[in-house]
Amino acid sequence: MADEARSRLGRGLASLIGDVGGEAAHVERPRNQRKVPIEFLKANPRNPRRSFADTELGELADSIKQRGVIQPIVVRAIKGVQDRYEIIAGERRWRASQLAGLHEVPIVPVEVSDSDALEIMIIENVQREDLNAMEEAQGYHALADEFKRSPEEIAKIVGKSRSHVANMMRLTKLPNEVQALIAKGDLSAGHARALIGVPDPLAAAKRIVAEGLNVRQAEALAHEEGVPERKPQKPRAAAAKVSKDADTLALEKRVSDALGLTVTVSHRDPGGTVQISYRNLEQLDEVVRRLEGG
Repeated sequence: MADEARSRLGRGLASLIGDVGGEAAHVERPRNQRKVPIEFLKANPRNPRRSFADTELGELADSIKQRGVIQPIVVRAIKGVQDRYEIIAGERRWRASQLAGLHEVPIVPVEVSDSDALEIMIIENVQREDLNAMEEAQGYHALADEFKRSPEEIAKIVGKSRSHVANMMRLTKLPNEVQALIAKGDLSAGHARALIGVPDPLAAAKRIVAEGLNVRQAEALAHEEGVPERKPQKPRAAAAKVSKDADTLALEKRVSDALGLTVTVSHRDPGGTVQISYRNLEQLDEVVRRLEGG
Protein backbone atom coordinates (compact mmCIF):
# COMPACT_ATOMS: atom_id res chain seq x y z
CA MET A 1 0.00 0.00 0.00
CA ALA A 2 2.83 2.40 0.85
CA ASP A 3 4.55 1.77 -2.49
CA GLU A 4 1.27 2.32 -4.33
CA ALA A 5 0.70 5.58 -2.46
CA ARG A 6 4.16 6.83 -3.36
CA SER A 7 3.60 5.81 -6.96
CA ARG A 8 0.40 7.88 -7.03
CA LEU A 9 2.34 10.71 -5.45
CA GLY A 10 4.87 10.60 -8.27
CA ARG A 11 2.17 10.61 -10.96
CA GLY A 12 0.32 13.46 -9.25
CA LEU A 13 3.53 15.45 -9.01
CA ALA A 14 4.16 15.06 -12.74
CA SER A 15 0.75 16.58 -13.47
CA LEU A 16 1.53 19.54 -11.23
CA ILE A 17 5.08 20.42 -12.23
CA GLY A 18 5.14 19.05 -15.78
CA ASP A 19 7.35 16.41 -17.32
CA VAL A 20 11.01 17.11 -17.86
CA GLY A 21 11.69 18.13 -21.42
CA GLY A 22 9.80 21.34 -22.04
CA GLU A 23 6.18 20.14 -21.94
CA ALA A 24 5.19 22.59 -19.24
CA ALA A 25 2.99 24.71 -21.52
CA HIS A 26 0.79 21.68 -22.23
CA VAL A 27 0.17 20.69 -18.61
CA GLU A 28 -3.54 20.72 -17.85
CA ARG A 29 -4.41 23.37 -15.28
CA PRO A 30 -5.23 21.77 -11.91
CA ARG A 31 -8.75 22.44 -10.70
CA ASN A 32 -7.68 24.06 -7.42
CA GLN A 33 -5.09 26.37 -9.00
CA ARG A 34 -5.44 30.00 -8.05
CA LYS A 35 -3.38 33.16 -7.73
CA VAL A 36 -2.28 34.63 -4.40
CA PRO A 37 -0.07 37.58 -3.41
CA ILE A 38 3.58 36.58 -3.73
CA GLU A 39 4.26 37.55 -0.12
CA PHE A 40 1.85 34.84 1.06
CA LEU A 41 4.52 32.26 0.21
CA LYS A 42 7.65 31.32 2.13
CA ALA A 43 10.57 29.06 1.28
CA ASN A 44 10.67 25.57 2.76
CA PRO A 45 13.63 25.11 5.13
CA ARG A 46 13.70 21.42 4.18
CA ASN A 47 14.26 22.09 0.49
CA PRO A 48 17.41 20.12 -0.39
CA ARG A 49 18.29 22.72 -3.00
CA ARG A 50 20.39 25.43 -1.34
CA SER A 51 22.04 27.21 -4.27
CA PHE A 52 20.22 29.32 -6.87
CA ALA A 53 22.51 30.74 -9.55
CA ASP A 54 21.90 34.45 -10.18
CA THR A 55 22.30 33.98 -13.94
CA GLU A 56 19.66 31.26 -14.11
CA LEU A 57 17.26 33.24 -11.91
CA GLY A 58 17.75 36.28 -14.14
CA GLU A 59 17.01 34.30 -17.29
CA LEU A 60 13.89 32.77 -15.73
CA ALA A 61 12.76 36.20 -14.52
CA ASP A 62 13.04 37.53 -18.10
CA SER A 63 10.94 34.60 -19.34
CA ILE A 64 8.32 35.21 -16.64
CA LYS A 65 8.07 38.89 -17.62
CA GLN A 66 7.18 37.80 -21.15
CA ARG A 67 5.05 34.71 -20.56
CA GLY A 68 4.11 34.73 -16.89
CA VAL A 69 4.45 31.77 -14.54
CA ILE A 70 3.24 28.83 -16.65
CA GLN A 71 3.71 26.13 -14.02
CA PRO A 72 1.97 26.79 -10.70
CA ILE A 73 3.91 26.65 -7.46
CA VAL A 74 2.97 23.64 -5.32
CA VAL A 75 2.38 24.68 -1.72
CA ARG A 76 0.82 23.53 1.51
CA ALA A 77 -0.94 25.69 4.06
CA ILE A 78 1.00 26.66 7.16
CA LYS A 79 -0.91 25.39 10.18
CA GLY A 80 -2.35 28.05 12.43
CA VAL A 81 -1.60 30.91 10.03
CA GLN A 82 -4.24 32.20 7.62
CA ASP A 83 -3.28 32.80 3.97
CA ARG A 84 0.30 31.67 4.43
CA TYR A 85 1.84 28.83 2.44
CA GLU A 86 5.05 26.82 2.49
CA ILE A 87 6.56 26.04 -0.91
CA ILE A 88 6.90 22.37 -1.77
CA ALA A 89 7.82 22.60 -5.46
CA GLY A 90 8.71 25.77 -7.34
CA GLU A 91 10.96 27.85 -5.09
CA ARG A 92 13.07 28.88 -8.08
CA ARG A 93 9.97 30.13 -9.89
CA TRP A 94 8.93 32.03 -6.76
CA ARG A 95 12.35 33.70 -6.47
CA ALA A 96 12.39 34.57 -10.18
CA SER A 97 8.86 35.98 -9.93
CA GLN A 98 10.07 38.37 -7.26
CA LEU A 99 12.89 39.50 -9.54
CA ALA A 100 10.34 39.97 -12.34
CA GLY A 101 8.29 42.24 -10.11
CA LEU A 102 5.18 40.06 -9.97
CA HIS A 103 2.63 40.78 -7.26
CA GLU A 104 0.76 37.48 -7.62
CA VAL A 105 1.76 33.94 -8.51
CA PRO A 106 -0.29 30.83 -9.34
CA ILE A 107 -0.33 28.15 -6.66
CA VAL A 108 -1.74 24.66 -6.18
CA PRO A 109 -2.36 23.88 -2.50
CA VAL A 110 -1.96 20.24 -1.48
CA GLU A 111 -2.29 18.39 1.81
CA VAL A 112 0.77 16.24 2.40
CA SER A 113 2.83 15.00 5.34
CA ASP A 114 6.35 16.21 6.11
CA SER A 115 7.88 13.10 4.54
CA ASP A 116 5.75 13.35 1.39
CA ALA A 117 6.61 17.05 1.10
CA LEU A 118 10.30 16.23 1.24
CA GLU A 119 9.85 13.45 -1.31
CA ILE A 120 8.13 15.88 -3.70
CA MET A 121 10.95 18.41 -3.34
CA ILE A 122 13.59 15.78 -4.01
CA ILE A 123 11.69 14.27 -6.95
CA GLU A 124 11.23 17.65 -8.62
CA ASN A 125 14.87 18.65 -8.27
CA VAL A 126 16.35 15.24 -9.14
CA GLN A 127 14.16 14.90 -12.25
CA ARG A 128 15.23 18.33 -13.42
CA GLU A 129 18.87 17.71 -12.37
CA ASP A 130 18.77 20.93 -10.35
CA LEU A 131 20.62 19.54 -7.33
CA ASN A 132 24.36 19.38 -6.92
CA ALA A 133 25.75 16.11 -5.61
CA MET A 134 25.83 17.25 -2.00
CA GLU A 135 22.26 18.55 -2.03
CA GLU A 136 21.05 15.28 -3.52
CA ALA A 137 22.97 13.27 -0.93
CA GLN A 138 21.62 15.33 1.96
CA GLY A 139 18.07 14.99 0.63
CA TYR A 140 18.34 11.21 0.53
CA HIS A 141 19.94 11.21 3.95
CA ALA A 142 17.04 13.24 5.39
CA LEU A 143 14.52 10.75 4.02
CA ALA A 144 16.47 7.86 5.52
CA ASP A 145 17.35 9.47 8.86
CA GLU A 146 14.20 11.42 9.69
CA PHE A 147 11.54 9.38 7.93
CA LYS A 148 13.16 5.93 8.07
CA ARG A 149 13.10 5.32 4.32
CA SER A 150 15.37 2.50 3.14
CA PRO A 151 17.68 2.98 0.13
CA GLU A 152 15.37 0.67 -1.84
CA GLU A 153 12.33 2.84 -1.04
CA ILE A 154 14.17 6.06 -1.87
CA ALA A 155 15.35 4.57 -5.16
CA LYS A 156 11.76 3.80 -6.14
CA ILE A 157 10.61 7.28 -5.12
CA VAL A 158 13.18 9.17 -7.20
CA GLY A 159 13.56 6.69 -10.05
CA LYS A 160 17.22 5.91 -9.41
CA SER A 161 19.06 2.67 -8.76
CA ARG A 162 19.59 1.50 -5.20
CA SER A 163 23.38 1.60 -5.63
CA HIS A 164 23.18 5.22 -6.84
CA VAL A 165 21.15 6.24 -3.78
CA ALA A 166 23.42 4.33 -1.39
CA ASN A 167 26.60 5.81 -2.88
CA MET A 168 25.18 9.33 -2.80
CA MET A 169 24.15 8.95 0.84
CA ARG A 170 27.70 7.95 1.73
CA LEU A 171 28.88 11.39 0.63
CA THR A 172 27.42 12.80 3.85
CA LYS A 173 30.16 10.94 5.73
CA LEU A 174 32.92 12.88 3.97
CA PRO A 175 34.63 15.70 5.93
CA ASN A 176 32.80 19.03 5.93
CA GLU A 177 35.59 20.67 3.92
CA VAL A 178 35.17 18.09 1.16
CA GLN A 179 31.39 18.47 1.21
CA ALA A 180 31.86 22.23 0.76
CA LEU A 181 34.01 21.65 -2.34
CA ILE A 182 31.30 19.38 -3.77
CA ALA A 183 28.54 21.91 -3.01
CA LYS A 184 30.55 24.70 -4.70
CA GLY A 185 30.96 22.59 -7.81
CA ASP A 186 34.74 22.28 -7.48
CA LEU A 187 34.21 18.51 -7.31
CA SER A 188 31.63 16.68 -9.42
CA ALA A 189 29.50 13.74 -8.33
CA GLY A 190 31.99 11.41 -10.05
CA HIS A 191 34.89 12.96 -8.15
CA ALA A 192 32.92 12.73 -4.92
CA ARG A 193 32.13 9.04 -5.33
CA ALA A 194 35.80 8.32 -5.98
CA LEU A 195 36.68 9.80 -2.59
CA ILE A 196 34.51 7.35 -0.65
CA GLY A 197 36.72 5.03 1.35
CA VAL A 198 39.95 6.99 0.77
CA PRO A 199 41.95 7.19 4.03
CA ASP A 200 42.48 10.98 3.70
CA PRO A 201 39.67 12.29 1.47
CA LEU A 202 40.47 15.96 2.14
CA ALA A 203 44.06 15.65 0.94
CA ALA A 204 42.89 13.71 -2.12
CA ALA A 205 40.17 16.30 -2.83
CA LYS A 206 42.66 19.17 -2.64
CA ARG A 207 44.98 17.38 -5.06
CA ILE A 208 42.10 16.73 -7.50
CA VAL A 209 41.18 20.42 -7.47
CA ALA A 210 44.77 21.70 -7.61
CA GLU A 211 45.78 19.43 -10.50
CA GLY A 212 42.45 19.64 -12.33
CA LEU A 213 42.09 15.86 -12.43
CA ASN A 214 39.18 14.38 -14.37
CA VAL A 215 36.99 11.66 -12.88
CA ARG A 216 39.03 8.78 -14.29
CA GLN A 217 42.25 10.29 -12.94
CA ALA A 218 40.53 10.88 -9.60
CA GLU A 219 39.49 7.23 -9.48
CA ALA A 220 43.08 6.18 -10.17
CA LEU A 221 44.29 8.48 -7.42
CA ALA A 222 41.69 7.08 -5.03
CA HIS A 223 42.79 3.53 -5.84
CA GLU A 224 46.39 4.52 -5.22
CA GLU A 225 45.50 6.26 -1.95
CA GLY A 226 43.31 3.36 -0.89
CA VAL A 227 46.12 0.79 -1.05
CA PRO A 228 47.51 0.46 2.45
CA GLU A 229 51.03 1.80 2.65
CA ARG A 230 53.56 -0.95 2.98
CA LYS A 231 55.48 -0.35 6.11
CA PRO A 232 59.10 -1.41 6.08
CA GLN A 233 59.59 -4.78 7.60
CA LYS A 234 60.90 -4.49 11.09
CA PRO A 235 63.82 -6.79 11.77
CA ARG A 236 62.78 -9.63 13.92
CA ALA A 237 63.48 -8.85 17.48
CA ALA A 238 66.36 -10.83 18.80
CA ALA A 239 65.29 -13.71 20.88
CA ALA A 240 64.91 -12.64 24.42
CA LYS A 241 68.00 -13.45 26.35
CA VAL A 242 67.43 -16.29 28.71
CA SER A 243 68.83 -15.83 32.13
CA LYS A 244 71.89 -18.07 32.33
CA ASP A 245 73.54 -19.60 35.35
CA ALA A 246 77.12 -18.82 36.34
CA ASP A 247 78.47 -22.14 35.07
CA THR A 248 77.09 -21.54 31.56
CA LEU A 249 78.47 -18.01 31.47
CA ALA A 250 81.87 -19.27 32.58
CA LEU A 251 81.81 -21.93 29.86
CA GLU A 252 80.97 -19.35 27.18
CA LYS A 253 83.90 -17.18 28.31
CA ARG A 254 86.30 -20.14 28.34
CA VAL A 255 85.45 -21.20 24.78
CA SER A 256 85.37 -17.60 23.54
CA ASP A 257 88.86 -16.98 24.95
CA ALA A 258 90.16 -20.16 23.35
CA LEU A 259 88.82 -19.28 19.89
CA GLY A 260 89.09 -15.52 20.08
CA LEU A 261 85.46 -15.31 18.94
CA THR A 262 82.07 -14.77 20.58
CA VAL A 263 80.53 -18.04 21.64
CA THR A 264 76.99 -18.60 22.93
CA VAL A 265 75.88 -21.74 24.72
CA SER A 266 72.20 -22.53 25.01
CA HIS A 267 70.97 -25.47 27.05
CA ARG A 268 67.90 -27.38 25.88
CA ASP A 269 66.41 -30.50 27.29
CA PRO A 270 68.03 -32.94 26.66
CA GLY A 271 70.82 -31.22 24.70
CA GLY A 272 71.61 -27.70 23.54
CA THR A 273 73.48 -25.57 20.98
CA VAL A 274 76.83 -23.84 20.71
CA GLN A 275 76.84 -20.77 18.47
CA ILE A 276 80.11 -19.33 17.21
CA SER A 277 79.97 -15.88 15.65
CA TYR A 278 82.59 -14.87 13.08
CA ARG A 279 83.16 -11.67 11.16
CA ASN A 280 84.90 -12.99 8.04
CA LEU A 281 85.89 -16.21 6.23
CA GLU A 282 89.41 -16.19 7.71
CA GLN A 283 87.97 -16.52 11.21
CA LEU A 284 85.68 -19.33 10.01
CA ASP A 285 88.65 -21.17 8.47
CA GLU A 286 90.52 -20.86 11.77
CA VAL A 287 87.60 -22.42 13.66
CA VAL A 288 87.45 -25.31 11.16
CA ARG A 289 91.20 -25.84 11.36
CA ARG A 290 91.14 -26.04 15.13
CA LEU A 291 88.23 -28.48 15.13
CA GLU A 292 89.93 -30.71 12.57
CA GLY A 293 93.21 -30.59 14.46
CA GLY A 294 91.57 -31.32 17.82
